[in-house]
Amino acid sequence: MAFTVSPAVRGKHRRARRGPGRTGATLAGVAALTAVGAFGATAAAAPGQSRTAASAGGIASARDASAPDAAFARAVSVGEALTDAVAEQADAQREAAAAEQRSADKARADARAVRVRAEAAARAKVAAAARASRAASRRALAAAWTRPVGDAPIGTPYREAGAYWSSGYHTGVDFLVPIGTTVHAVAVGTVVSAGWDGSYGNDVIIRHADGKYTLYGHLTRPLVAAGQRVAEGEAIGVSGATGNVTGPHMHFEVRTGPDYGSDIDPVAYLRSHGVTL
Repeated sequence: MAFTVSPAVRGKHRRARRGPGRTGATLAGVAALTAVGAFGATAAAAPGQSRTAASAGGIASARDASAPDAAFARAVSVGEALTDAVAEQADAQREAAAAEQRSADKARADARAVRVRAEAAARAKVAAAARASRAASRRALAAAWTRPVGDAPIGTPYREAGAYWSSGYHTGVDFLVPIGTTVHAVAVGTVVSAGWDGSYGNDVIIRHADGKYTLYGHLTRPLVAAGQRVAEGEAIGVSGATGNVTGPHMHFEVRTGPDYGSDIDPVAYLRSHGVTL
């Protein structure tokens, strides 16, 4: 008697196993389709063949069909492993390139910082040398002193008493020079005043680096102006006989301040700077 598989039995197959990933689900689907094919083969068994024999033949067919599926699964697994390895290698190469770029950037930044510091140090060295040179020049100028009218002799000395002077004595020394003699600054300094000054006639007053003042009186005319910087030996006026005088000469006076009454010995002062009158 022939064995007929009912439609209900023919439609049944084994449910695919759930897997964690897409590849597992695909393989399960392949296995399920293979099982369905096996049951189909059972349904198509020859007349007179028992159901058990047909089922056994279907299972054997399914087992034979599963061999290519296993190879496919292994191939998929190997492919995924290779993909992961390639991705990891690419990530490692990108990280190495980024690290190399960071190292190059740091090296450039360090080199730039060294260059900036070197340039700043060079500028500071040049500025320090310039300051030292200017200071040396000032010291040299300050150390240089000279006579106001060359080798002209002194007539009236310092502190000579007499009714000619309001203080009762001579506040400076008089160099006996004819009108038109060039008068020189005894040292570097700044002109405080230049022009008419009462009984001194036309005079020039200069303030020096040590805080002392020199006065050059009875000039025909000054050659400098107030606020002007003058060097040692620079021409500052022309001698004459202006103001309260009895004849041509140049009155030379040294003061501790710019005003009358603060006079000190001009001969001793110039001698302290290496100048002998």
